[in-house]
Amino acid sequence: MSVFKLIPAGKDYLWGGRRLIDNYHKHGDDPILAETWELSCHPDGPSTIADGAHQGQTLEQYLSTKGSAVLGHNCARFDHFPVLIKFIDAKQNLSIQVHPSDAYALSHEHSFGKTEMWYVLEAEPEAFLYYGFEHEISKEEFEQSIRNNTLTDKLHQVKVKAGDVFFIPSGTIHAIGAGIVIAEIQQNSNLTYRVYDYGRVGADGKPRQLHVDKALAVTTLAPAQVPEMHGHLGICDYFCVDKLELTDKLNLEATDASFVHLLAVRGEGTLHCGSETISWRKGDSLFIEAGSGAITVEGTGELLQTTIPAPQSVRIGIDVGGTDCKLGLVTPDHRIISKSSIPTESQKGAEDLVKRLAVAVTDLLQQQGLTLAQCTGIGIDIPGTCDRAQGVVVYSNNIKWANVPIAALLAQELNTTLPIKIANDADAAALGEVVAGAGMGCTNAVMLTIGTGFGTGVIINGHLYTGFGVGSTEFGHTVMVANGGKCTCGRKGCVEYYATATALIREAKAATGLTLNAKQIYERVDAGDSTLKAVLDQYLDYLKIAVANAANTYNPEIIIMGGGMSAQKERLTDPLNEFLQHECFGAAYRPIARVVPASLGNDAGIIGAACLLNDE
Repeated sequence: MSVFKLIPAGKDYLWGGRRLIDNYHKHGDDPILAETWELSCHPDGPSTIADGAHQGQTLEQYLSTKGSAVLGHNCARFDHFPVLIKFIDAKQNLSIQVHPSDAYALSHEHSFGKTEMWYVLEAEPEAFLYYGFEHEISKEEFEQSIRNNTLTDKLHQVKVKAGDVFFIPSGTIHAIGAGIVIAEIQQNSNLTYRVYDYGRVGADGKPRQLHVDKALAVTTLAPAQVPEMHGHLGICDYFCVDKLELTDKLNLEATDASFVHLLAVRGEGTLHCGSETISWRKGDSLFIEAGSGAITVEGTGELLQTTIPAPQSVRIGIDVGGTDCKLGLVTPDHRIISKSSIPTESQKGAEDLVKRLAVAVTDLLQQQGLTLAQCTGIGIDIPGTCDRAQGVVVYSNNIKWANVPIAALLAQELNTTLPIKIANDADAAALGEVVAGAGMGCTNAVMLTIGTGFGTGVIINGHLYTGFGVGSTEFGHTVMVANGGKCTCGRKGCVEYYATATALIREAKAATGLTLNAKQIYERVDAGDSTLKAVLDQYLDYLKIAVANAANTYNPEIIIMGGGMSAQKERLTDPLNEFLQHECFGAAYRPIARVVPASLGNDAGIIGAACLLNDE
């Protein structure tokens, strides 16, 4: 059984009509059938197998039985079924909404975001939809237009007809208008931020929930920009859609690369694959396993063919640490599709590590069926002082390097002319958190990495700020106690001496004689240890001063707390935020920075390193 029809899950949303029943042979007992989920492994609406030995099984159950080979090797990079295909009948206007990117959704919702495309099947005279903004606007204008119900005046209104195509990347504000039937091919997600809903109420009689704050964080505040589709109706990392016009016979092929899904939007006919023959008509959804070989489609009509493409161009991010080096393949929307690690073993020297990194990069690409030619470049972060312009590690105490031209060495080892960019690890982590983590939506941010040391990464106007010449910002080596304790840098009274996890552990041992980590100190304080509570309170006093000084110095929108101390999350950030309300300059008269825990963990360095390629 390599070819079979699917029965969709139906949705009776209040804005739907009956054209899917009347015109597309769908079944529905309710007076409304707004959507049918034709190809779906999503738990909110799984499609099921229509006939054969597996009749009645959900598609997900079938795939779990058959194994990943039936999806094709292009799906290997996903840990879930990547696509969701629907018919949608909009009898009334749909709500104005926006979908987040994967990076934002995974960070804030523990879900994937959504990119989608629409193919218009029917449109009543004068039917229209909203697609992006008419002109670029500010976030303040966007918010005000939502609050005063003038949002539709800002949106780009498009009259539509059958055959029109709209590609809707995450972040694009949009809405389907009344009188339109579409086929929607989308990333496998059911996450939507509703911005405006015409004052409608749900089945419970209450106004439907809006998600204004989240929409403000993720919406692209400009006219919609459509990427090059390279001859397809739509293509992105999650799907490739082609229109098949059938007047007699078409020959297709289901290769080992991807399964094939055919959605019949007009006409009828038969499909032959090997010894199997199946009839189809308008509205049918057909699944063909990867590797099924030659397919012949006969009849007249129109079908939408969906496959999973090979990965589009990726960036390579390398996070060099004292113990391990972590590598990842990062998509243009800052999602890691594959990662690995190797031991640093810095005692073997820089050339040895570079040779092993080259092998690891090649292996990682091969696992995804990629070559260097499909990459846009390589970013590397290093725990040390970097000359970003020359690609040279000037000095790293952590891995004992001095004047190592790592960019040139790696380019030579890989035999590539791809751009290779480097930066300090704290800087890269800050960039990663801003593009894909706790700082998403902010253009001015500070990340404080608090562990053994006190790392600082500063983002100004969306770009990494490192100051003049080589090196980076070193807020941890500003003095907060005159003639205080001697810092590792040689100065006395530095922030790094008083406000790191190392400082907390040192003072706890001095007070109790015990060597405890930060987690153990917090646990003992919770258990009523008054000695350690006094130590922790003193530590937090120093940290509060340091964070307030950073807020006053850089005036960021957000301060991200990374490193080992960030594991305490709100227990650490709540007292800091309270302190900033009183100690930030002008706090009574203007917005001040929020302190939040980092959200990407070890992935921040990989993503941030990859983003160095775009940070000029």
